[in-house]
Amino acid sequence: MTEDDPTDEISDIEDRIERLAAIAERCRKIILASKIAIGSGAALLLVTILGLFGFGLTAALGSIALVLGGIVSLGSNISTLRQTDNAIGAAEARRSALIGSIDLRVVADTPMKLV
Repeated sequence: MTEDDPTDEISDIEDRIERLAAIAERCRKIILASKIAIGSGAALLLVTILGLFGFGLTAALGSIALVLGGIVSLGSNISTLRQTDNAIGAAEARRSALIGSIDLRVVADTPMKLV
């Protein structure tokens, strides 16, 4: 391999893409949990306000905290997911450019593999 061989950089970029994909997947899971928390908190607050099950003031405060925490978590992870998706796109573009710069050659006289 020569100094100009981009295979090491391509390998590093692929590792980075895998790490970013794991971060994006974690963000998606947290976003789902945040949406569940917001829905659960809103439902509990509604039940508390209507007095259907006799929950007290503590349940109302807890449901408000659940909704607010879910909103904060949702917003934070959505922005992180957008940044991660942009970074993945940039890394994939760089990887494609590096792969395109490799001078590939056709090997015509190779024996066929037995399957």
